[in-house]
Amino acid sequence: MFTIYPAIDLRNGRVVRLRQGDPSQQTTYSDNPSAVAKRWVSEGATWLHIVNLDGAFGDQAAARANRRALQDICCYVKARIQFGGGLREIDDVKAAFDAGADRVVLGTAAAENPKLVADALAQFGPERIAVGLDSRDGMIVTRGWQHATRMTAIELGTLMKEMGVVHALYTEVGRDGMLVGVAAEQTAALAQLTGLKVIASGGVRDLSDIRELMLYEPRGVEGVIVGRALYEGTLSLKAALLLRVEP
Repeated sequence: MFTIYPAIDLRNGRVVRLRQGDPSQQTTYSDNPSAVAKRWVSEGATWLHIVNLDGAFGDQAAARANRRALQDICCYVKARIQFGGGLREIDDVKAAFDAGADRVVLGTAAAENPKLVADALAQFGPERIAVGLDSRDGMIVTRGWQHATRMTAIELGTLMKEMGVVHALYTEVGRDGMLVGVAAEQTAALAQLTGLKVIASGGVRDLSDIRELMLYEPRGVEGVIVGRALYEGTLSLKAALLLRVEP
């Protein structure tokens, strides 16, 4: 079933949103990540998408507070957890699972260290490992979206599929946190061209974006991550979840 993932982006233990991944353009929504998680679950979420932004940016000291927040969320809510941000070694992946995550997202590692993806797939299986295909103007970006590469999302996605990856996230960074609408057609094209099951991310504004993405489910779009639209109130999670059961 098409899955809607409320996003909980963590920075210094707080729930925040960034515009286009820019750490200087931050809005803080809560000092209590567990309370935010409980809210989304109470409204019907079955999955949460949690990101350790400090881990993605390489700030390991600050990232520890986010890992504690992950543990707390896993203790307090009955929902499955998809977790990413700064997972660069197999021990990071193991630690995320030990903290309670059900699936991890490897972004920078997928581009820079494909062996880590292979090792994670071998140890934990393809249902527990997703790759992040984060791009700016079609080109993969890494390390908290601060570093550009010469690889396209389709190239990296194809390589990951050949390695045995099943699930991927696709974010067009220029849309993220901007409420400008989701890149539905690009997401569907990526899914078709790579054979991956792709979760859309970035730019979701309202119910029309959810409806559009659901039309592409037969082409391999399996879900969407929603952040700022929920926190700003331009999208109701309850209303979005109801779309999944409408005839």
